[in-house]
Amino acid sequence: MEETISLKEIAETLKKRLSLIIIITAVAVALSGVISYFFLTPIYQASTQILVNQKTSEQPILDANQIKSNIDIINTYRVIIKSPTILDKVIQELNLNTTTEALTNKITVNSEQNAQVFNLMVEDEDPAKAVKIANGIAKTFSTEITEIMNVDNVKILSPSVLKDDPSPIKPKPLLNIAIALVVGLMAGVGIAFLLEYLDNTIKTEEDIQKVLQLPVLGVIPKITVDDEKAPLSKKASARNRMGSETIGS
Repeated sequence: MEETISLKEIAETLKKRLSLIIIITAVAVALSGVISYFFLTPIYQASTQILVNQKTSEQPILDANQIKSNIDIINTYRVIIKSPTILDKVIQELNLNTTTEALTNKITVNSEQNAQVFNLMVEDEDPAKAVKIANGIAKTFSTEITEIMNVDNVKILSPSVLKDDPSPIKPKPLLNIAIALVVGLMAGVGIAFLLEYLDNTIKTEEDIQKVLQLPVLGVIPKITVDDEKAPLSKKASARNRMGSETIGS
């Protein structure tokens, strides 16, 4: 027969191992907080917007087909802006002590759906350096794309600006602590049930009935040292009373 666990047994297990669960959760939360605040390097992000808009003298107002064409070409621009052709010049102009591959990993390019604007985001440990790189890439891209694609349809819509009090985008200590709290609780509960499963000792009458499948006929109470001394002290006091009565008589 398959063994089933009742809600009462689950509650008893959690209550029995509650201190273990609390300790594991507290350790996970404390460890996450210490790592997030003292060991992880803050990363800042700078962003700029680039507009893709084909300029034509023959047709002053863009039609739907032309807008769709500009949106489709954004995907090509997203590849070009992270290419060595652009980034090598940025590294040289800004005198950056980095490689093209490392700089590529700091860059994220995305675009809104059905929009002619795409966002260029740069992450760095120094907020001022992130702003400098973002504006440098946008400027170099808008200049070089004229020769690469033989077009003139890129404009920097909003340059990146360094804020007075920039906030890092990561790490996020509160989020890390919340995740550690959940993970710690799950780990604590899991270990509690694992220890309960591995514990095959018999401690109560219910354990005897469950393991041996035999009824309990009687229970022998545990006699402590205090229980053994109690009758002796009563006898001694009785003798003292008897002795005092004899002397008095």
